[in-house]
Amino acid sequence: MFDNLKEEVTQIIIDELKNTNDKMQQICDLLQEKVTHYDWVGFYFKNGDKRELKLGPFAGDPTDHTIIPFGKGICGQVAESNENFVVPDVQAQDNYIACSINVKSEIVVPLFKDGENIGQIDIDSNTPDPFTSQDERFLEFVNREVAKIL
Repeated sequence: MFDNLKEEVTQIIIDELKNTNDKMQQICDLLQEKVTHYDWVGFYFKNGDKRELKLGPFAGDPTDHTIIPFGKGICGQVAESNENFVVPDVQAQDNYIACSINVKSEIVVPLFKDGENIGQIDIDSNTPDPFTSQDERFLEFVNREVAKIL
C-alpha cells in the first residue's frame, strides 16, 4: 500500500501547476482517504521565532488546536525532541492534548529542512495501536518530499 502512495505523493510534489499549500493539502487528503487508520492528517510548522507550532494544511475534523506551545502534547514534544513519537494509546499519555474523544492513538514525525526541525506531520487514529515502523518510514518519506517544496 505505501509503495503506491509514495508514487502518488511524488506526483503531487512535482506538479508545477499547484502551489506549496495546495500540494500539502492534497497530500493530507490523499493519506486520510487511502490509509484506513489515518483519521486526521495535518502539518504543523514552527511559528516564526516563537516557541510554538501553527497548524497548516490538514484533512479531517476541524481542531481548536491551531497553536501548540513547544513541549505541550505530542506535537509540542516532537518539536523539542526532533524524534518520531508513536503513541499506541493516547489515554496512557500524561502530556496529551485531546482533539477528539474518538482518537485512540497518534503518530508525529518531525519535518526537517536543511537539518532543522521546521514542523511535523501529525496523524490521529480512531483505532487503538495501529502504527508500525512501516508508517514511520512512510511518513519520513512524505516529510522528505514536502521539504523539497518548502
